[in-house]
Amino acid sequence: MAKNVMHEPNSLENVGNILDGRATARAVKTELAGRIAALKDHGKTVGLGTILVGDDPASHSYVAGKHRDCAEVGIESIRRDLPSTISQRELESVLDELNKDARTTGYIVQLPLPPHIDQNAVLEKISPQKDADGLHPINLGKLALNVSGDLTSPLPCTPNAIVELLSRHGIALNGLEVLVIGRGVTVGRPLGLLLTRRAINATVTSAHTGSADLPKLLKRADVVVAAAGVPGIVQGKHLKPGSIVLDVGVSRILDASTGKAALQGDVDADTMQVAAWISPNPGGVGPMTRAMLLVNVVEAAERDLSYA
Repeated sequence: MAKNVMHEPNSLENVGNILDGRATARAVKTELAGRIAALKDHGKTVGLGTILVGDDPASHSYVAGKHRDCAEVGIESIRRDLPSTISQRELESVLDELNKDARTTGYIVQLPLPPHIDQNAVLEKISPQKDADGLHPINLGKLALNVSGDLTSPLPCTPNAIVELLSRHGIALNGLEVLVIGRGVTVGRPLGLLLTRRAINATVTSAHTGSADLPKLLKRADVVVAAAGVPGIVQGKHLKPGSIVLDVGVSRILDASTGKAALQGDVDADTMQVAAWISPNPGGVGPMTRAMLLVNVVEAAERDLSYA
């Protein structure tokens, strides 16, 4: 289990502490297993569905990992692997099927989709109540509108993973300046909404690859979330000493010596000499994102039971 250590920003003491996403995700899954058992005692089965289109090896690996997580905690797996040639109408009919399937508590459509598929139309077709990724426009809208009250809709998994990973390491964001680098729908855009809720109360600056003076923004930030998909966009020389750095970027870089592609994050290794806390990549936010997917599915089942 992660250490519960309160962080004093801007200190040079104890640099290079690791935000261990794997250990923290294991703790979350242990807690979820108990909640799932309680749901089953009340006659409620929990099921996660996945829709995977095409043969992308990375997407197949991600989906396989999600189903391994399900097996660990007692969530039923419903898997739909579809050809890359599937039409928009055929794909949407599969979504209709899972929307109606009582076994499917929540489900995800693995992104990216082939170019001929309208991704936004597909995401809008997901039942908001079964939106395990938390990316349906209705659920994102609820996050945007609800600044103070309790949230009863699923949260985007990676932003929620970032907040939970920090919280379980004793790091409160109240009053801290957070720089979010990246403007994608899965991380950058919704993360700002989540961090500025009154319960978290961070001050957020949103930046991206087109930002004019990124080093200046980095030097001011107490917390940096790198989600631009640009290797090395965050370097130690630009950081405020004692800051907190979370590497969420994913790029595929060809290794000339092997001819194979390797995954690489957005953060240079030299940040370990400056940052007080850093999330490794892999092993940081990624495992927690998968854990938050399970949280969304379990919470959907709990809501179903309370409404019954």
